[in-house]
Amino acid sequence: MSLANGRPLLAMPGPTNIPDRVLQAMMRPAEELSSDSIVTLTETVLADLKRIFRTSGETFIYAANGHGGWEAAFTNVLSRGDKVLVLESGRFAVGWGEMARFMGADVEMLPGSWRRAVDPAAVEARLRADTGHTIKAVMTVQIDTAAGVVNDIPAIRKAIDAAGHPALFMVDGVASVGCMEFEMDAWGVDVAVSASQKGLMSSPGLAFVAANGKALAAHARAGMRSGYWDWSGRMNTLAYMKHCGTAPEHLLFGMRAALDMIFEEGLEAVWRRHALLAKATHAAVETWASGQALSFSVTEPPDRAPSVTTILTPGFDVATVTDFTRDICGVTLGLGIGDYSGKAFRIAHMGHFNAAALLGTLGAVEMALQAREIPHGSGGVAAAVASLAEAA
Repeated sequence: MSLANGRPLLAMPGPTNIPDRVLQAMMRPAEELSSDSIVTLTETVLADLKRIFRTSGETFIYAANGHGGWEAAFTNVLSRGDKVLVLESGRFAVGWGEMARFMGADVEMLPGSWRRAVDPAAVEARLRADTGHTIKAVMTVQIDTAAGVVNDIPAIRKAIDAAGHPALFMVDGVASVGCMEFEMDAWGVDVAVSASQKGLMSSPGLAFVAANGKALAAHARAGMRSGYWDWSGRMNTLAYMKHCGTAPEHLLFGMRAALDMIFEEGLEAVWRRHALLAKATHAAVETWASGQALSFSVTEPPDRAPSVTTILTPGFDVATVTDFTRDICGVTLGLGIGDYSGKAFRIAHMGHFNAAALLGTLGAVEMALQAREIPHGSGGVAAAVASLAEAA
């Protein structure tokens, strides 16, 4: 039998649950593209993205997903043949580097692990060895959603500075911006990327890029620039050029509502909520893992992301859990991807997600473990409740 009838719950790392308020904001007619309301809408979203990224630099909106944001970022600051150093810690920094290689960059991968954060000492050593400063950019992710690992962005910045290296520091914040502390200016991030469908709890389809003065100077001499992604065109005083054509109006209506919700809660409060939900999730998984049929992907607790937890399943077929939670409980978990395809599931606790949603998700997982007789430590949900109760 199924108990799934009712409102479904997404516990996957993108797209995430869209608030009713955001959905309702999009339920309206289109407007003339150069109307005062659309021009003002664009201007306010661009301004508030600066508040989200914590930057005084320029922000840009693209009708694209996060991968589009990647391309927008590097094509605006690199030239074909430029060498970039990509810091491996899962699937997504590697994917960003692969895209840069496709566009003509000379990509070097600094080897890492899906189970640990990037080692800042290794970054410093590699950059010190680059005495000719041939490396033009260092590219990393703050959170890799495949591995569930969080990287220490300030520590990587310090490593770059300790090496005395002038490379641009480029950070993918798709799974972190709106979920945890991100301080673009304070941390010395030159180019940052995010998207609408994760912590920013809106519909997929918008990518955001932020650039500081150093990045804009590199843009002036970049040779990969193309018409649609080009920052210069989008800084034009003509309103429609902010989008290189017709604005994605309904996505912007939704994004405006989502940003309003974030600022009403308070950005720091949003970060705190994510941290507490992650701590409770980790308490549950640690309890379940005592049965030795599943384990954390990320071995060290400080390296575990506050927006998504990746759980390895060496002791059973992962579909046993994910099919059960979806078909019987109405809860969709994230599947393992890349190296973890068929070997893991992911619990996302990001965006429009609260204690009740988390406990429902964890309850569905524990129900699957019990119903399918998968060895696990009992009381994972109770451990999560205790963690949340202590925080409250």
